[in-house]
This record gives sequence, C-alpha cells and structure tokens, in this order.
Amino acid sequence: MAYVPGAVLIAALVAGCSSGTEGGASAADSKPGTLTVSAAPPGKYRTLPEACRAIPLATLKDLLPGAAQLPEAQQETVYEGTPAGTFDTDRRVGCRWKYDAPDASRNISIDFERVVSYDPSVSDDDRAREVYAKKEEAADLPSAPLPPDDAGKGTVTPQGSPTASANADGKTGATPGTTDDAEDATGDAGAATDGGTAGSPAESLQPRVLDKLGDSAFLDDLLTRAGSTAQHRTVSVVFRTSNVIVTIEYTAQPALPTEVPDSKELQEKAQALGEKLVDRLSE
Repeated sequence: MAYVPGAVLIAALVAGCSSGTEGGASAADSKPGTLTVSAAPPGKYRTLPEACRAIPLATLKDLLPGAAQLPEAQQETVYEGTPAGTFDTDRRVGCRWKYDAPDASRNISIDFERVVSYDPSVSDDDRAREVYAKKEEAADLPSAPLPPDDAGKGTVTPQGSPTASANADGKTGATPGTTDDAEDATGDAGAATDGGTAGSPAESLQPRVLDKLGDSAFLDDLLTRAGSTAQHRTVSVVFRTSNVIVTIEYTAQPALPTEVPDSKELQEKAQALGEKLVDRLSE
C-alpha cells in the first residue's frame, strides 16, 4: 500500500520538473532583445486582368485609327488582339493589337507583371519597386530637361527630316548634322515641330519620369528606321501600382519615308491608356 503514494509522488516530481523546464524556455523566449521574424505583407494584387479585354473598345478605335472603317469581320479580328505567350497567367499576361492602313500602321501592346517576393522578410511591393527601378534605369532617361532656348534647334535636310547635334532627350548622335542621326536617334529634336506640334517645348516631349501615374512611372520615346527608308516611333509608358508593373508600347509608322510620326499624339494617347489601366486594375 505504501508503494502507490510513492509512485504518485515521483510522478508529481517529474511533472513539476517538466513544467519548470517549459516555463524557463518561455521566459527566455520573451526576454527583452529577442528578435522575432514576421512575414512581410503580400502585395495588393493576387490576380491579373485578361490582357486582351483590358482596353475598352472605344479606346482601341482611337489608338488604331482607320480600323473602324473595315468590314465588321475584319474589325473583330483587329480588336480582339493577340495574347502574349506565358507560362503562368497569374504572374504575367500581355496582348498586342495591330492595324496596317495604306498610309500608316499602328500597333499597341500591353504587358502586366505581378511581382511576388519569395523572401519572407521582403514584401511584394518592395520587390516590385526593385524590378521597376531596374526598368527605369535601363531606359537611360535624361537627367535634366534641355533649356527652352536650345530645345528643338537643328537643320532640315532637303528630304524634310529634322537633324540636330543634340536630341530632345539629351543624347548626342554619332555624327551631328546627318540624316541618319535624325532617323535613328532616340527622342529626336524634331519632336517639338513635327506632326503639327510647332511651338511646343521640346523638353515636355523628351523621355521623362511621370508624376501622376500609379505609384511610379516613366515615359520613353524612340524614333528609329525600319528597313531602308521608313521611320517608326515607339512610345513606351511603364508604371507600377503596388506589386504590378505595366508596360505599354505604342508604335506608329507612316508609309512615306519623309513623314515623322507625331511624338505628341503618341505620348498623349499612351499616357491616357496608362490611366485607364490603373483604373482597370483597381476594379
């Protein structure tokens, strides 16, 4: 009969020791100076919109002038767009539209990238900031606007192509005063005068950071030669909103080699599209 109380006593002593050990560990974990790692918050966006349905039909008609005069079946083909190939539509989607008219061609492409951080200490938004910053750095935007008195200065060749030693984005051509400089330069100085935009300050059309689009944004403007004579201009607008980065590319190529695509028109339409896509993401 004395054995049972002894066993109970031993069990109680063991339980007491175990309880004391746990209490000691708990006290050590909660002492001042102990670091605890918590997961960074996820990004605002968990999904992406359907890219080929992201642009309203009325906006597509404005971006692709002339397509609305096509037969209905051809209009549908133009406006439905071509989706970009992707392995994971939760992470990246895109679409492209193109219309070739007798006097010019236009095409527009959009790309949505949802950035996800795999580091628990780095938020999706912070990781998206890093990705966006690299894109802006790669664009090599001019560090300062050109003085108004110097912007847009240059000569006009017999063919009507503007040339200048310094382009509107502050980048200098290899051989100033040649026709090739005007055709191949980024953001050429003629942007201030071609397409009926005479009198507009060139610095307002140069590649630049945009202050009122998403969380951060920039615009690039590239005029290049296609083939042997034709010129085409591509305006790119890239913006970030939370953990999503959107890239817009809007290109125009006139049929005549002497025509220069209107920088002002393309930039205004590309920025307006960017604003619509910000709203689309917020729906």
